[in-house]
Amino acid sequence: MQNEPDIPANQFGEQIARWLTNTPDFYGYLLETAVVILVLIAARYIILKIVHRNIQEPSQRYKWRKNLAYTLGFFGFILIGNIWFEGMGSLATFLGLLSAGLVIALRDPIVDIAGWIFILWRKPFDVGDRIQLDQNKGDVIDIRLFKFSILEIGNWVHADQSTGRVIHIPNHVIFSDSVANYTSDFDFIWNEIEIVVTFESNWQKAKRILEEISGSHLEEYVKDADQQIQKASRSYLIRYNFLTPIVYTEVVGHGIKLTIRHLSDPRKRRSTTQSIWEDVLTRFQKEEDVGFAYQTYRIYQNQIEGKPGLKP
Repeated sequence: MQNEPDIPANQFGEQIARWLTNTPDFYGYLLETAVVILVLIAARYIILKIVHRNIQEPSQRYKWRKNLAYTLGFFGFILIGNIWFEGMGSLATFLGLLSAGLVIALRDPIVDIAGWIFILWRKPFDVGDRIQLDQNKGDVIDIRLFKFSILEIGNWVHADQSTGRVIHIPNHVIFSDSVANYTSDFDFIWNEIEIVVTFESNWQKAKRILEEISGSHLEEYVKDADQQIQKASRSYLIRYNFLTPIVYTEVVGHGIKLTIRHLSDPRKRRSTTQSIWEDVLTRFQKEEDVGFAYQTYRIYQNQIEGKPGLKP
């Protein structure tokens, strides 16, 4: 069987143009389309005016702008499609084949749209949340139809601080990669600070000092975390027996390790750790029978180098 010759692209365009110009009420359709577009633009302008007058929070204004654009765009698509596709049964077969081809050719963008719907519906994260997805960590700064954007943290910068880079991630990865959310429902993470003292040190006193320092820095976090856990437990099975800072004791090769485990704001982890360490350094400097241990090889003469309280 001999295949029918393909229609050149210019002839196909001419056929579409002839169909459009021969469509009944063609200019009426154009006028109705223009009216719909103008009405939607006017509605967006009026609604945003009202929002800006009543809402001062930038993040809330941003969400209103994005959601309004999606909503009006959806209604515009439906209204304009209803105008132009009315009475187009003769093109049903053509459009069916065309749509099937588009689904195959545009698989990734279509899955991106499905991912966008999933993000808006199930809300694994929202604008402003801090997340980790595969190797990418950062604060979500934008969610769009085909991708979302994060302001990167970590990487070559320590303690989860910003690198300044913006990473754009396709929405479809939400279906294939695990998402870790630092701030959704529960705004705190657990952090640990490891401090090693020598075997000769009064480790009981060192532990009491660490408990006192961590408690003074983190009291406000405990109160907020308790309220948030009660709220989050309505949606998730989250249980913590203790929210107050805890100091764990462990023997390692070069000394006695005291680990402070405490709640921390994800965005203040570095500053909180710094404040605790500065107080630890200041307090330990005043104690004659407490000294830091570190991994090294050296000859140690306690009679000469040791603190008076540690000498035999």
